[in-house]
Amino acid sequence: MQFYSRKWIMPEDLNPNGSLFGGKLLSWIDAESAIFAMCQLGKDRHLVTKFISEINFVSSGKQGDIIEMGVEVRKIGNTSISLHAVVRNMMTKEVIIDISDIVFVNLGADGKPQAHGYSAESD
Repeated sequence: MQFYSRKWIMPEDLNPNGSLFGGKLLSWIDAESAIFAMCQLGKDRHLVTKFISEINFVSSGKQGDIIEMGVEVRKIGNTSISLHAVVRNMMTKEVIIDISDIVFVNLGADGKPQAHGYSAESD
């Protein structure tokens, strides 16, 4: 897995307990995964998040930590792409969160799933 993006945990990213707010982290992962999916399938896709599997918070981040987000393709379907995402502390490499499956679906103008047209030959 390659780690493409980094974030510096700032005071506004913390929950009342002083650790990284899970909702903020999930927002970052969703955005990073969507960008990754578009880069895989092509920029002219209209992808939406369809499904996020069980979320495993392994450890927490704290103010001042730098985290890095890694995403890899699990499967490419006719209208969808499934990804695996991991966030870890950049310095210690300790995993903060692991999401085994994030699915994005390509939508047509009518808002219904539409084939994205990606194939291995498209590379």
